[in-house]
Amino acid sequence: MSGLFTEDAATPGHPYWWDDVVWPDLPDPPPEKVDILVIGGGYTGLSAAIAAHDAGAKVAVIEAEAAGHGASTRNGGMVGAHPRLGWDAIRQKFGADVADAVFAEARPSLKWMQGLIERENIDCEYQQTGRIQLAWTKTHFENQKKLAEVVKSKSDVQVELVEKEALSEHIATPLYKGGIFFPEHASIQPAKFHLGLLNAVLKRGISFSANCPALKMEGDGAGHVVETAKGTIKADKIVLATNGYTPKTFGWFARRVFPLPSFIIATAPLSANRIADLAPGRRMMVETRARHSYFRISPDGTRFLYGGRAAMVGINLKTAAARLHQTMCEVWPSLKETKITHIWTGNTGYSFSHMPAVGERDGVHYAMGYSGSGTVMAPYLGAKAALQAVGDPSAETAFSRTRLDPRWFHTGGKPHFLQAANLWYKNYVDGAENRAARR
Repeated sequence: MSGLFTEDAATPGHPYWWDDVVWPDLPDPPPEKVDILVIGGGYTGLSAAIAAHDAGAKVAVIEAEAAGHGASTRNGGMVGAHPRLGWDAIRQKFGADVADAVFAEARPSLKWMQGLIERENIDCEYQQTGRIQLAWTKTHFENQKKLAEVVKSKSDVQVELVEKEALSEHIATPLYKGGIFFPEHASIQPAKFHLGLLNAVLKRGISFSANCPALKMEGDGAGHVVETAKGTIKADKIVLATNGYTPKTFGWFARRVFPLPSFIIATAPLSANRIADLAPGRRMMVETRARHSYFRISPDGTRFLYGGRAAMVGINLKTAAARLHQTMCEVWPSLKETKITHIWTGNTGYSFSHMPAVGERDGVHYAMGYSGSGTVMAPYLGAKAALQAVGDPSAETAFSRTRLDPRWFHTGGKPHFLQAANLWYKNYVDGAENRAARR
């Protein structure tokens, strides 16, 4: 297995995105009293801090780990905001009005993120590449046809159906049965986006304390008292922005959002001609099969980044790399001899409805449960949660009408139920989908 990696490969666990980013030194302890305390320093928390500050609040951010530790710098950098679930699925869970509102909010949330990048002058290598979802089976493609019609009727999102014969304009492989293309979707370098948000926070004079976990949180009748590793903070209100890294300490929230690992590899550099041959559209690419594979070209155009479900539980990273490499070579067999320079993982924060939610519980405002769609939703809904906390009328969002519901088998902390789910997908679902793909 060691032959899979280049001789100068990064230490397993080190994201490719970190190679070009240096976070600023953040030695200051948090203030003793603020209007809004943001717990969590990823996209959600940083965007919440900016929104609350600009609405006139005194704000501080605390982050349990080093700046940039979490999923905000570990994701695939794919920018798109169409709903993860279909309209019917959202209607069944939350009602037709909510389904309509969620679909209607998709394009505005994408435009909001584009505006944030422009306003804050964030250099995150934003490229409007478009994103194509590739149908693994004929049934998946039939479902895509229905989805395209619903997206067109319920939102302003631009969408195009791609027949199998036209897929060669996007990707060179015979595997897929068709696809659905979102031309306005884009790509970023996710760690650079995080750094840009962090710099926007610091520029405003907002306190950001790294390596400062919240150890205990209590309401005192006039707000909240939060004990941290660097002192006690009194806050009128709290915005909880921990998503896939929510500790069991936050019981009500930890029972409703669980961490699901995703793994990503980066290949060694390839020639421009070879990349153009394999991915002529230069798109962000995702699959419909349950492996949840997603892949793209690096921002500098030199290598492929390939992510997905190597496992639903934590596994050895070299084992994960071998599995992802094998899956990548199913798509592009010519990459069989291509070595890997990076393998890493990060937690996506899943809700049991597969939908994010924004709300308030006992004075704690929250935005979480992005379920793999956090690149746009996290900063967008983080701002909404902060605006709700300060009572700003622009806080309205359809995701205030979704919910984070618990399940009896998850009490917070480590999601042990994923062990059974991992076996189910590995031993049954993957094989069933592969058989269906051959029909």
